[in-house]
Amino acid sequence: MAAATLAVLAAAATLQTAIVTTDQAVLRAAPRDGAAAQTQLWQGEALEVRGERLDYLQVWDHARERGGYVKATQVRRVTLTPAEAPDLLAVLRFMREAPGAEALGIAIAAAWLQAAPAEAVRGPAGAEALDALGQMAERLAARATANAGTGKAQATMTAHLDVASRYGVKFTSYEQPEGMRICYDGDAFRRLLALPAAQPAQQARAALALSQPDCADPRMGAEDRRRLQQWQAELVQQVDAQALPPHLKARLALRRASAWSSVAHAQARRGEAAQEAAQRALDALGSVQRADLVDDDVPAWHDAVMRTNAVRWAVLPQGDALRGPVRIELQAGQQGETCVALVADAASDRSSASTHGVQRTATANPRASVAATRELARRCTYALVWPQSATLNREGNALALAVQPLDGWRELWVFRREGREWRIDVLPPASLQPGIGYAEFAGWVPGGRQMLVAREARGEGRYRRSYDVVDLDTLATQRQAADPAVLGPFQRWQDAGWKRMTVSLR
Repeated sequence: MAAATLAVLAAAATLQTAIVTTDQAVLRAAPRDGAAAQTQLWQGEALEVRGERLDYLQVWDHARERGGYVKATQVRRVTLTPAEAPDLLAVLRFMREAPGAEALGIAIAAAWLQAAPAEAVRGPAGAEALDALGQMAERLAARATANAGTGKAQATMTAHLDVASRYGVKFTSYEQPEGMRICYDGDAFRRLLALPAAQPAQQARAALALSQPDCADPRMGAEDRRRLQQWQAELVQQVDAQALPPHLKARLALRRASAWSSVAHAQARRGEAAQEAAQRALDALGSVQRADLVDDDVPAWHDAVMRTNAVRWAVLPQGDALRGPVRIELQAGQQGETCVALVADAASDRSSASTHGVQRTATANPRASVAATRELARRCTYALVWPQSATLNREGNALALAVQPLDGWRELWVFRREGREWRIDVLPPASLQPGIGYAEFAGWVPGGRQMLVAREARGEGRYRRSYDVVDLDTLATQRQAADPAVLGPFQRWQDAGWKRMTVSLR
């Protein structure tokens, strides 16, 4: 750990250091219970011991540049010498599993790092201490996020965060739709990964902490975000999962799926080949067994499914498509914009009523075929269009297309013929502010009046998954269920390709 991290303890190491063990301990002007209160102390604060009178310690608070007296029963005295390092490590092992005492645990970890010899810090004990320090800092950030608001709990959390920051533990905060998110910057985990003595389980916890998608700066530029996502995906991929217990292996696989799906999306946006990254995401998700997940990992499982499903079309090349007289063509619009055109062969029937197939291609030079085709509908977007997803119903009056405006958020465009005209409507994953989710075509019901849609989304603090029978005339949901097995149309008319490729059926 950097020297600045231990400045508080180093400054107080001349005699003895007293680490405050309770919240709201009082620093008094004299060694009496009735003496005037100088200030209020919080667990984890480090004080320099300068003497002892009665049942009080005379101390100096370097953070506030103030002296006084504190009850001896409200502090733990340490000498910060190599001889005391084993005892401090034993205390740290206990504090690592003590929710609510993270600030004190961080102080003990800093004390051990100050007391232990350099060879111990570089060895297995150092890896253990950094692992504990990172876990406690991460837990403190999670508690601060959960207790954001006002009142006594918020005041305590603010004090604990301030104490942790004095030991060089840094936190960042980001405004999100669900509220303020506070994140640990992960310095201890980065140092842990650099130690040859780190064990696979420790490396896995560090990689998981450093790859949290919710702790990425939302103000980050596109190129910086792309580099971060690539680094995170490679980080979790490098961990040796074979040596991990089943629940930790499953947790790592879920993070790999989420990380590689983000990489696939970024690559596709840049016009790069995204097939390998998308396949890695699918493979990682496919390796997870539901029985290996602990209850706390179920939300992460749903998130990994949604992120992976959003980019699953990347595993198919754009040229892997059916052929027919009606097709989707992608044309360049304004800078960064893609225009989606539904075109038909000029010789085909104007109503397209007899059309039975669809060609899903991205035309490099749409003007070259303008004499042979006519445009039926057109819509431009800055989103990522998956032309290989296009599918036309048997009656030739509706077409579905997957379009992804954001990483982890995929919508369904529905092309519908009304009389001689075609219109384009958008089915989102949910009527929420975009978070993560997908709405995807699941099948056509014969007759040209209904479509099957699978949806799943998380946003605004809510999660929902459903399978819908949608009216093509109004796009209103006629029937809905959380399990497709209870819907007759899903049993009879679900698309074979959808059933084979989707990860929503789990």
